[in-house]
Amino acid sequence: MKKNCFIGGQWVEASVYAPLYSPYSGEEIAQIPQADPETVQKAIDAAEEATAVMRRMPAYQRAAILEKMSLLMDERLEEAARIIALEAGKPIKTARGEVIRTIQTYKFAAEEAKRIHGETLPLDAAIGGEGRLAYTVREPLGVIGAITPFNFPMNLVAHKVGPALAAGNAVVLKPASQTPLSAFFLAEIAEQAGAPAGALNVVTGSGASVGDLLVKDPRVKALTFTGSPAVGIDIRNRAGLKRVTLELGSNSAVIIDKDVNVDEVIPRCIFGAFAYSGQVCISVQRIYVVKDRFEEFVTKFVAETKKLRGGDSLSEEADYSAMINPRETERAVNWIEEAKQNGARVECGGEVVDRMLQPTVLTGVPADAKVSCQEVFGPVVLVNAVESVQEAIGLVNDSRYGLQAGLYTNNLSLALQAADELHVGGVMINDIPTFRVDHMPYGGVKESGMGREGVKYAIEELTELKLVVVKK
Repeated sequence: MKKNCFIGGQWVEASVYAPLYSPYSGEEIAQIPQADPETVQKAIDAAEEATAVMRRMPAYQRAAILEKMSLLMDERLEEAARIIALEAGKPIKTARGEVIRTIQTYKFAAEEAKRIHGETLPLDAAIGGEGRLAYTVREPLGVIGAITPFNFPMNLVAHKVGPALAAGNAVVLKPASQTPLSAFFLAEIAEQAGAPAGALNVVTGSGASVGDLLVKDPRVKALTFTGSPAVGIDIRNRAGLKRVTLELGSNSAVIIDKDVNVDEVIPRCIFGAFAYSGQVCISVQRIYVVKDRFEEFVTKFVAETKKLRGGDSLSEEADYSAMINPRETERAVNWIEEAKQNGARVECGGEVVDRMLQPTVLTGVPADAKVSCQEVFGPVVLVNAVESVQEAIGLVNDSRYGLQAGLYTNNLSLALQAADELHVGGVMINDIPTFRVDHMPYGGVKESGMGREGVKYAIEELTELKLVVVKK
């Protein structure tokens, strides 16, 4: 199956193609175009041309296009889920959940397109400001460069494309090299929904070549990127005066207080740690349990982990499948070995069976082990005992990341104290840090990024505030 780039409303052939392989089977599933600089320039040209159309388009029309995209995706939900399962190796039941969220994200974008507004300002509050009417409006930036990751190839794309189109921008989308089929599927949907030619352009190829041109081209007014901190920081350093939104790494933690019902907490923690083999930005990577409940928690958590079933990502029975590629699997195994050599104990997992790293639970992990202080992005979770919630808060904050954190407790004052003291972008009380719904502000501090997604908040990032003052 040979695919083409989508530029200016046309499917454009490339001079070079590369094979795309299934993470689970290793078999070739498609031939993907590798865009050269000229192709990327054509995409930016098409987007720039479309900005005039998008800027003039009334809000109700932008909303109608996004609403139609949502409806069309709903009609093709099963097809979309199979694409994700095939190219990303995401278990089909998890992939369906992603598509349902994607449909909802475009619906939110349609609604928010009608709510982009400014405010009036009382200039007579200042001496010399009397006799004037002042108001603000939000205007689109123009061409948006969107660079997206493999782990949520439809919904994380929706979090960039939806708000950008809602605000009246045009987009050049560079999807992850492993998950381009989802982006081509979206291009079909957008075209069917009546998006103007050039409003959405999809170019595939290496991040170094395509991404670099988006960073350098002065016509691209904003970059929205989800991926590794190293790449995100490099983009930020080279972007000049471009607007930049970065969603980067994490080693998200959950704290378990002594007064909670462990049986209620464990299913959520299992989901948070092992959904999509832990390849989730807010996956539960660290669990800190107050020592009174530690033994009970570990025993029950390991027992539940062992019930998870691996298999083909297209199988209804599979809870997990292969990681995105064998290199990542090997890296995760090496990190587990490093933790073991530093005194950690493997309670279950740690082995690769049929290309699949088994869900792994570690205890007694030192704070400086890679599985603790870096982002594993695999089916690996550590469970350590702590003396108190206060000690755990210190451990959570002792990190270069700060995306989201969770705390289970029945102590209200302790919960509010944790909400104040945890240095992260989002604090989830009585839930795991993996909780996200698509209209909430989402983003991190420190090396977890800058700016916020969640449709309304992303629109603020992708528009410019203009002030108008009229002297009466």
